[in-house]
Parts: sequence; structure tokens; C-alpha cells
Amino acid sequence: MLPTAVLHISSHKHNVNSSHLQKDVNMPKTDLIVEKVAIIGAGPGGLATAIALRNQGFDVQVYEKAQEFQPAGTGLGLVPNGLNCLEAIAPGIVETLKSSGCQVHHILLKNFTGETIRTNSATHTKKYGQPLLTIWWWRLQQVLASRLPSDIIHLNHRCIGFEQNESGVKVDFDGRETIDADLLIGADGVNSIIRATLIGDGKPNYVGSMCWRAVIKYHHELFDDYDLVFIKGNKQFMYLLNVGDGYTCWISRKFSPDYSLCASADEVKSRILHELTDWDSSFRAVVEATPAAQIWEGPICDRPPLNHWSQGRVTLLGDAAHPMAPAAGQGANCTFEDAYELQACLSQASTLQAALTHYEKRRIERTKVIQAHSALGEMRYYETETEKSARQQQQPQINYDDFQNWLLNYQPSLDVFKTQEV
Repeated sequence: MLPTAVLHISSHKHNVNSSHLQKDVNMPKTDLIVEKVAIIGAGPGGLATAIALRNQGFDVQVYEKAQEFQPAGTGLGLVPNGLNCLEAIAPGIVETLKSSGCQVHHILLKNFTGETIRTNSATHTKKYGQPLLTIWWWRLQQVLASRLPSDIIHLNHRCIGFEQNESGVKVDFDGRETIDADLLIGADGVNSIIRATLIGDGKPNYVGSMCWRAVIKYHHELFDDYDLVFIKGNKQFMYLLNVGDGYTCWISRKFSPDYSLCASADEVKSRILHELTDWDSSFRAVVEATPAAQIWEGPICDRPPLNHWSQGRVTLLGDAAHPMAPAAGQGANCTFEDAYELQACLSQASTLQAALTHYEKRRIERTKVIQAHSALGEMRYYETETEKSARQQQQPQINYDDFQNWLLNYQPSLDVFKTQEV
């Protein structure tokens, strides 16, 4: 049995949407104790947060809509800011992730006909003390889930909403019993049900980029010398990622002002192969080797930044709070920053209100910058050289090295109540 974490919430009524807050007029004006935390979403963000909060003694329960854990998701990059936070949450986990994915040493840039543009060495470890890792989302989920007792992860629990008052939160699930919690954390992604109930800001924003992707058992010939390959086409690009254990992730994105989805898996595969008609055969080969049912097709979306993402006893985390285009490769990494900062604020603050207020203060301005950079970066993928030159003449230039240093040098702080520069 874990020790009970004691965190007080002020009896002051918070600024919560009245339709979601039902005040008990007979409630005594005394402080209340936060013991039970409910996390919606068992993706990497929800699981990392569960590990972090259990380390502080909280009774944490994770609720996930999927009926079972199974191979899913894309390949992604873990970089020093995210890895620093993961290591602070779960010491030793970076070494595990190195063996579960691929430590990137060399990066290759090509055009769609196969001509090499340039080669780069990944210098993350030398510059920032942590590597660039590419890993399958599912492998990352497995590693994080292995750090938690299986009985606190509740699968086949699709959250459909919540209600809160000063004494707690009631969380509703489709076809399941309502559960009670003292704190509810929405880590349920870009289409977050918790955000929809809490903020009510509608559907995500399509950024103008369509995506096709898959992870398959496949060794691309380029992986003999490189770990990550970027191929630039005409208003289109492709990534090949070595995600470890003989698996390759391919990701293709194309500029498209409007998006439409295919009616069947076979149509999806035919569509992406058509988009790659003039591409080098080695790039087409990895798509041709992919079973149609394993190809994911969908739009790239984000949402406008929020000024607040906590109300009362409910807060957001990761893509539920600050979904961003994947251009900067920061979705998962920012989520791990959130997980560390939230647990630090909860462990150091005297009231829940103070903890969540400071969590927002620590996170919102930084993630606004990264969201904006990611949205711009997504569109710059598709620029022609003429368009790039015209933009550079018209717009002030951001020093890329300065931005990277600010982004990747992020360190978990023992004292989160210090102000952090953005």
C-alpha cells in the first residue's frame, strides 16, 4: 500500500464553468485533501504522469479507452528535453529506451529521385547530454507501462465526460460505473474529451498537411549507414526512421489545403503509392511492402494555445493541452516536460489551486512558443527555394541555434517555483 500523499485544496470556489460545478451549500469551509488522482489516457503522457505521481505517494488510476494494448502508433523522436524529464521521473529509463529503439548517429537528406543533398551527424549527446532516439510509439508505451502495477491501468474505459464540485470530480465512462477522484488529469490527446468538457473549443484545426504512416518489420538499405532519412519532394516529404529491433517507420506528408479520407485500406495504399509515382524505387518499396491495413491516413491538426487549461480539480496535459504539428518533433517531449512539472508542482504547493496555477505558469508560455514554431515549420517543409528566399527577405530571421539551445537544454528543476525564462 502506497503512503497517502497529502495536498490541500483551498475551500475558495474556483472560476469553473457553472454548468460543470455543483456547489454543495452544506459543505463546511475547511481544507480538503487530495488523495486519488484519475488520469484519462494511457498513452506515453498519461503513463509518465502516473509514474511521476506514484513516486510522490498519490493513489493514481489510469483509464484508457482501448480494449487492449497492441502494436499501434508511429515512430517518434525523443530528444534531450524530453529524455531529461523522463529520467528524472523514472531513473534508468533512458538506458532501457536506448535498447528499445534506435540511438541516431547519422542523418541523411535526399531528394525524391534519390540524390543526396547532405549528410549530418547527430550531436545531441555532445551538446545536450542526451541522445536523439527514434522509437516506436508502442514500444515507448510498453516501457512506461512496465514501470506501473498492471491493476492501476483500466482498459476499455471510454471517458464520456465529468462533473466536479468543491469536494471532488465524478468521471463518467461509456457503459461503466462512474468513478470519484480528487484530481482529474486529461491526457487523452488532440481529440480530448476532458478538454471538450472543460474548455469546449470545438474540433482541432487542420493545418493543411495530410499524413500517411506505418511501422513494419523492414530493413531499408540506407539504414546500413544512416538511422534517419529525410526525403524532400514537391510539396511533399517523407521520413524513414529506424525505430529499433528491425522495424522501420515511414511517414509521408503532403501539402493539401483540403483533406479527404479514403473509403478503404486498399484505397489508402493506392493513394499514397500514386503520390509517390515519380519517387525513387527504394522509397516506394517500403510502402509497397506495407500491408494496406497497417497504413494510417489522416490530417495533421493542432489547436490555438490556451491561456488557462485548469479549472477547479481538473487539468490538461500533453496533446490535450497543447497539440502541435509534428514539425519540431516536440509532441511527446513536451508531454514529458508536463508530467515532470505537474508532479513537482503538486508535491511542492500547499494547495491544489496553487499547484495547478503554477503548473500553468511553468508550461503555457513555453508551449505557446513551441506550438507556433511547429505550425510554421510544418508549412516551411513545403516551400520551394523561391518561396523560402522571399520569406527570408520579408520576415525577421529566428536564430535556429538559439532556439534549439533553448528548446533542448530544458532541465527538470528541483524548485519549480522559480520563474523560468521563455
